[in-house]
Amino acid sequence: MISVENLSKSFGQKLAVDDISFEVKKGEVLGFLGPNGAGKSTTMRMVTGYLPPTAGEVVIDGVNVREDPIGAKQKIGYLPESAPLYSDMTVSSFLSFIAELRGKGKSDVEAAIDTCFLDPVKQQSIDTLSKGYRHRTCLAQSILHDPEILVLDEPTDGLDPNQKQEVRNLIKRMGEDKAIIFSTHILEEVEAACTRAIIIDQGKVVADGTPDELKSKANGAGAHTVKISGMAGSGIRSELSSISGVEMVREYSSSESSFYGQVVPSKKVNTNAESIFNLCKERGLLLEELRIEEGRLDDVFREITKTDTEISERKGKEEKPQETVQV
Repeated sequence: MISVENLSKSFGQKLAVDDISFEVKKGEVLGFLGPNGAGKSTTMRMVTGYLPPTAGEVVIDGVNVREDPIGAKQKIGYLPESAPLYSDMTVSSFLSFIAELRGKGKSDVEAAIDTCFLDPVKQQSIDTLSKGYRHRTCLAQSILHDPEILVLDEPTDGLDPNQKQEVRNLIKRMGEDKAIIFSTHILEEVEAACTRAIIIDQGKVVADGTPDELKSKANGAGAHTVKISGMAGSGIRSELSSISGVEMVREYSSSESSFYGQVVPSKKVNTNAESIFNLCKERGLLLEELRIEEGRLDDVFREITKTDTEISERKGKEEKPQETVQV
């Protein structure tokens, strides 16, 4: 339903978005992630037709945004980053105004108010609302005409924890029969509401996959953290390193009778847990803990979007000796 091909945007000498391409199908909720200044909001403004691209094409449900901007915008619900509103209107009158522009009626306004939990403030003027209610009012206008495509820029910004959870559930529910893109800095929202995520950095797409696929790319994903006793730590470490398919054994702590560390498989698949259990059984060791590391989205995010300085610092640390056994 959303097709972005070779999209670029320059502001003078600054290349904000650099030749990115992706698609979002009906039933997908795409989380759009990236550090500040990565090009997220610029991309979303081009997708919705509010900012012309320097190069590339955006097609919304078969309608080219450049060739037919009005036709494309009719198919989109858009929540912009700054949530612009007419502050002298009440919530109800503002949404009624939007409904008139969209060719919708009173029942659509009432449905949007109910969906976004605005009933307690619907007769208040917008300039008296809290940031959270202002944001929800703007969210209501984006879904009032029941569009098949939603583009939401920071949809939970300014909301309290309960309201954030309500909006996440709403996005997940609407995503069953719509195509949704939403940007966020809160990685737990991606796991809670998204079927897929894209990470953008310095104007380029640097990762694209389901939350589980992205987590599997984290350093340490698929590794086995173990605590074993019944032998000197150095001996346990040596035994673990002898298991077929083990690439590395990291030692966190050890003593004359125990070992605590991590067993890293040669491939990030859960194939060594049974081997570790059998080893302990054969050697008469006590396996006190065995935990398979799943990986974390925030680890992947930090790794992919590291600055040059952070990369240099990390390389310097990696050059220092570590308590590991290479197999």
